Order: sequence, then structure tokens, then C-alpha cells
Amino acid sequence: MPAYGFAHLRSRRNHSDIIEYLERIQATLDPFAGRFVIHGPPVEVVEGTWPGSMVLIEFPGLAEARAWYDSPAYRAILSLRTDHVEGDLVLIEGVGPHYDPAERARTLRTEADRAGRSTR
Repeated sequence: MPAYGFAHLRSRRNHSDIIEYLERIQATLDPFAGRFVIHGPPVEVVEGTWPGSMVLIEFPGLAEARAWYDSPAYRAILSLRTDHVEGDLVLIEGVGPHYDPAERARTLRTEADRAGRSTR
């Protein structure tokens, strides 16, 4: 099941370290089959607010995403970004092609009913 590295970047200072980070990051992703899906374009906010930009990197699975983040190659360039960009990065497993949100709702309803909390 695919997994993702999702970053919400709120403030960015252009700096030569950022350029170096961008030049080097793909080489850190390649051994883990990571690929950019979204890389910082302006967003169209349709609900709420969204300060900053986003990055989404896809991996074959959560193990590969974790291994990339913990890899010596990525750790060697990490401060090039974190010293100049404020933001958050999360690793998260995706849902499969047959994901059914109604099934998720049934599970949540059952859990709430067992705990004695009415969901109706």
C-alpha cells in the first residue's frame, strides 16, 4: 500500500542551502522508490486558510518512507532545509484502491456504541 511524506511548509527563506537541498534530494529518494507528487505550487484554498505550500512524496510503503527519512543520505541534507524553512513533515500510509469511507464509518459507529457513546 503506498505511503506518503507530506510536508506543510509555512515560511521559506530563499537561501543557497535550499538550492543545494533541491539539487540533492532526488538522489536520497531513488533507493526507496520515492517520487514527488506535489512540490510546492500555489494552492487554491476553497475552505479555511492555508498559509504556505505543500510537498507530497509517494513511496511504495511506510517502511520505505521511514527508511528514506532515517537514511544517512537524507540526514546529511536535512538541515539544509530545516535551517531555512518552517514547517511540518509527516509520514502516513495511504488507502488502497478499494477503500470505502462508509466501512470506516461503520467501524467508528461500532467502536462508539461499544464505548456507550451514542452516534445517532
